[in-house]
Amino acid sequence: MNRKSLFLTLLTAGMLIAGNLFITGCVKEGPAGKDGLNGADGADGADGLDGTATCMTCHSPDGIELAATQYELSKHMYGEAAFEEAGSTTCGPCHLSEAFKYVCLNNTPSTFTLNSSTNKYVNDYFVAPTAAYGEITCGTCHSSIHTTYGEGDLALTTVAPVDMTMWAGAKTINLTADGGRSNLCVKCHQPRPFTASAADGNVLDYVGLATNPTATFYNPDGTGNKLRPGYRTHTHYGTAGAVFAGIGGVEFGGLAYENSAHTALASCQDCHMATMQGKAGGHTFFAKGNFNGCNSDGCHTEASATSDGLWVNPRAEIKSLLDDLAAALTINGVEILNRNPDAEHNLWAANTTNKYDGYLNIYDPINNPDGPTNNPTVFQNPSPSNSWSQAQKDYNLTLPKVTLTNAQMGAIINFQLCLRDYSLGIHNYKYTKALLTNSINVLGSKGV
Repeated sequence: MNRKSLFLTLLTAGMLIAGNLFITGCVKEGPAGKDGLNGADGADGADGLDGTATCMTCHSPDGIELAATQYELSKHMYGEAAFEEAGSTTCGPCHLSEAFKYVCLNNTPSTFTLNSSTNKYVNDYFVAPTAAYGEITCGTCHSSIHTTYGEGDLALTTVAPVDMTMWAGAKTINLTADGGRSNLCVKCHQPRPFTASAADGNVLDYVGLATNPTATFYNPDGTGNKLRPGYRTHTHYGTAGAVFAGIGGVEFGGLAYENSAHTALASCQDCHMATMQGKAGGHTFFAKGNFNGCNSDGCHTEASATSDGLWVNPRAEIKSLLDDLAAALTINGVEILNRNPDAEHNLWAANTTNKYDGYLNIYDPINNPDGPTNNPTVFQNPSPSNSWSQAQKDYNLTLPKVTLTNAQMGAIINFQLCLRDYSLGIHNYKYTKALLTNSINVLGSKGV
């Protein structure tokens, strides 16, 4: 037997007799050797982001998580307008998130430009169809979210002065208090323009209305009309920015146009994002019933819903002036302004005694049919729709025709501005009072 065979035989025998002896011998370790010298340290790498700490700058229980909970109460979140206006290139800048960011990024002008082909003016304040979508979210106002992963993410989309679309950019709102943060709000919360839809489509000459109040603005049997008034001839709804800034009304002569202290010293956020009280404050953007912002930073100390000088009396005075102006806006005893007692659809129902909504008392088969509940008599609609039935068209012809002077049209605009500001003078008492008082005086207390 050779040596290799002998070795294998002995090994196999040993395993059969004491199998664990072989295994034990294989796993037994010898003593460790001596450690060698440490090598040179390598170069330090660049520090990475501290993920937990950086995220917690915003995503803390009292940070974005709280703001998101508050935002659930905000009308900005409800989403109906975003769905309704999706695809609209003209309404989108205020109703759609991507559209708002688009006009801010591109500094879209509020001017009107003459189209040489149609000889009509077009409002340049619109958005590209590819950006006409999106609900209002955190990223609408804080467009830098998740770019720096720090406090810089909360920077506002814009604080730049706002060229008023109502005035085709001829007037600018710049609210400088609190770093100009109010300009972000005013970018949307400003009136829409009235346009000469029956003429060249340009924005109305508001200065001309004030300086020539007795001139004819609209005559259904005449020529040179700028627009044909209808039920929805109005300033739209975002009038608070213009009133708060003290800019944009039809300024008839009379009482001086001044601003209350709020315009220079306060910001929208001071009151609308004050410490939460009930469902108002914080990122709800509601202010009604919450006086925490009024009584902070040394502004007031006793403001409340029962404060005569700061709340009750000014609001009562402005409500009375709105009532007086509405009474003056009549033609042969028929009211020009529309009544709507439905508080669910008329947000301003409580702001006047007769519950005006700011629309015009002109016949519309759907929105303003004749009836004793809202308006005992309505005016004839000068632009009946092709969708109306023949009976509706025939009925429309039986109604009295509406005529308007510059004074009446300017007073309508001022009424809508002050009614839909909603605050009854709290935003800017002095400017509101001047607009209403001078409008009443130019019409005469009993109207036409």
